[in-house]
Amino acid sequence: MIDLLEIRPQAQLPVDRGKDMTTHAVEAREDRRSGSGQRGHSAGLRVLLFTVTALVAGAAGVAGTLLYQRITAPDTSAVDAQAAELAQDLRRDLNAGFWSPEHTFGGQFTEGTLVAQVEAHGGALLSVGTGQGQSGGHVHTAKVMLGLLPPGTETVAADAYPVRCYRYSFSFGAHSVKQSTMTCPASRSDSKPGSLAAQMGELLARQPTGAYVYRQIATEGYAHTPQGAVDLLKDKRLVSARDTVRVVSGKADGGDVYVLALHINGACHYLRMDSSSSASRLIPLWLAPADEQEDCGVKQAVAAAVLYGIDPAKAG
Repeated sequence: MIDLLEIRPQAQLPVDRGKDMTTHAVEAREDRRSGSGQRGHSAGLRVLLFTVTALVAGAAGVAGTLLYQRITAPDTSAVDAQAAELAQDLRRDLNAGFWSPEHTFGGQFTEGTLVAQVEAHGGALLSVGTGQGQSGGHVHTAKVMLGLLPPGTETVAADAYPVRCYRYSFSFGAHSVKQSTMTCPASRSDSKPGSLAAQMGELLARQPTGAYVYRQIATEGYAHTPQGAVDLLKDKRLVSARDTVRVVSGKADGGDVYVLALHINGACHYLRMDSSSSASRLIPLWLAPADEQEDCGVKQAVAAAVLYGIDPAKAG
């Protein structure tokens, strides 16, 4: 409520009208200047307040986005750890026997060794290539997909091992192994609809069911023929009666080696038969890389059977 004040008439005093008008004009100018300064000051405060508010809101938005990404992004630590262990396995295989006492690390191995190591860490081999290094020697590159299966038999959360792809390069010696992450291919290697991860999952599900599949065994004593290869697979229990085996083609690769491409349960596999006793440490049977599943020829099998690594302790 507004209080009404009683206004009483006051005595009239003589006034100098000229002086009174001058005084009022000066006061009016001062009032206008004072009001203009206050309004400008208030406008500046409003601009500053708006700017600060926008910055705070923007910072909160960025922080919220980062927090959301952190919460929603998959935890790759488990599968990254498997990738690091795979690199360490390769270093052990490429280590000279002099430096790995009481172990069988070092020496010769083939693509079959790579496949066995990758699968032991829950993944599959996508491709293998060989190029020329800066020093003139060969540099091998393996691209793998991990996270398809949890390694081992322990129970883990379904999302603990997201699918990730990695690139490994190596030549001779443990120091040559390099590991890096890479973007997984967006499509299947056979150009069919679907993802490459699904394709590799299907291939892993069609592995042989034999008791000693992908194990180091001797292959000497078996004829270097398609029938000899089938006898080897059955006698060594690399395949079982539940597996279907179809030999695609075979080829002699030197005096002691016979290499075959074959389908086991519809998936392309390579078989390396070596009659030398020193080959007992090799893995003779393995799943062909994803980019060779369609071709599945003896030419690819021969290239895959090339020996990697060297062990001066065993070479004499």
